[in-house]
Amino acid sequence: MTLHDDATATLQRWDAPDAAQEDLRLLYLRHLAAEPDAMMRSCRPDHLTSSALVISPDGEQVVLTKHPKAGLWLQTGGHCEPTDTTLAAAALREALEESGIADLRIDPVPLLLSRHEVPFCGPVQPAHHLDVQFMATAPAHAELVISVESDALRWCPSDRPPDPTDQDVRDLIAAARTRLRGIPGIAPRGETD
Repeated sequence: MTLHDDATATLQRWDAPDAAQEDLRLLYLRHLAAEPDAMMRSCRPDHLTSSALVISPDGEQVVLTKHPKAGLWLQTGGHCEPTDTTLAAAALREALEESGIADLRIDPVPLLLSRHEVPFCGPVQPAHHLDVQFMATAPAHAELVISVESDALRWCPSDRPPDPTDQDVRDLIAAARTRLRGIPGIAPRGETD
């Protein structure tokens, strides 16, 4: 199965939590059907991306990274790579690269979708990331290691994300806290491929 096939299957199976998310799910599926390279940044002007909100086991803390181009505190994530086999694996790879936390556990079911304009992503504008957002649970007392992809990286109280951030991040945190309370177990690193 290709990454494109996995994205299509993942979004076909996903139960959107509301009408706005269902509209995005259908938009993403139309984009996947129309664009063979929908998963790669070479697809212009829009392409799918994958992100993960890293959360503590108790749901009280989240890892946010200060995005150097957007200037906002955001979850980890980014472009899919040719070596990624699933959307969840892409989100997990990005979370590991950006947080430095080993042994993250990814929930393979998306939390939310976010379509957002990215003025810094390629020559064709307006361009959008069609982001599929996951949750990754960190081990207790995990230490962060900042990467070159961030201006800053920190654990933040999940009920008080820092400014500046956006409503998408607040919604993602709320969805992750709700999911964490209802999930008996999530896939350990490597079990999403």
